[in-house]
Amino acid sequence: MIAADDELEALAFKLGRALRVRGWRMATAESCTGGWIAKTLTDIPGSSQWFDGGIVSYSNAAKTQLLGVPTELLATDGAVSEAAVRVMVEGVRTRFRAELAVAVSGIAGPDGGSAEKPVGTVHFAWVTPAGITVARRVFSGGREAVRRQTVALALERLVDLVWSDERHG
Repeated sequence: MIAADDELEALAFKLGRALRVRGWRMATAESCTGGWIAKTLTDIPGSSQWFDGGIVSYSNAAKTQLLGVPTELLATDGAVSEAAVRVMVEGVRTRFRAELAVAVSGIAGPDGGSAEKPVGTVHFAWVTPAGITVARRVFSGGREAVRRQTVALALERLVDLVWSDERHG
């Protein structure tokens, strides 16, 4: 099921509340979502208390220049890869000195897919002081649906990570 705007807002509000409780700040590194995660977070009044900023690194050059993704990695693994989002999430976390960060890179379509990476493929990376977690999903639907599902999953996992790190860290 694809999250509606009010569901995304509820997730962002829940994340903000969790970050305030933890005293954490966060940042985003976005490619296929074009800043939609950051937009959703900054729609919440008072988000400057816990959201430092984001980098939209749509091109490979931006991923390299702004987030430190090596050109060799992009040539071998591609921008839509676990390796790329791992570097992206560490790059944005370091740049903003945040405790929590998320990075996403995917193929929203309608073109650009391949047999190995069909349209709808999205790689995620989340980082907390406890380390990095990653995921790969292949979402269905058109461009907007893929991007919306990406934002929803990114936010859901961020909320989970803030609370789980509190319980286990």
